[in-house]
Amino acid sequence: MAQASACIDVPVSADIVWQLIGGFNSLPDWLPYIPKSETTEGGRVRHVANPNGETIVERLEKFDNAARSYSYSIIQAPFPITDYLATISVHQKAGESGCLVEWSGIFIAKGVSGSEASKLFQGIFEDGLKALAARFAPSR
Repeated sequence: MAQASACIDVPVSADIVWQLIGGFNSLPDWLPYIPKSETTEGGRVRHVANPNGETIVERLEKFDNAARSYSYSIIQAPFPITDYLATISVHQKAGESGCLVEWSGIFIAKGVSGSEASKLFQGIFEDGLKALAARFAPSR
């Protein structure tokens, strides 16, 4: 199995960040790479479109509102992977107003090396979290 993970500090409370990213269909609200998302199966499956118009279909596997975390798998995507499972979570920093957002995944590379697949998702996770943090950056 290959893996990728990224985390970022965000200067607002975990509850505020979770309000934005905690909905399974909320990717277009914070992830520039995903301009469109629609759910089916009672909200448990999302169909997202990337800027190239390619469809990615993901299934919600676990949702824990109290822990501010959800996990999802990829059913269909133009990525060189199988058996993908990722988790997004938001953790309040003890005694501080900020929070830590983590996005991690495990998967099996298909047609590419494990390190190539890991590099692809590492970039997606890091770029996504940077975009998220930028939404909460103090205005200058």
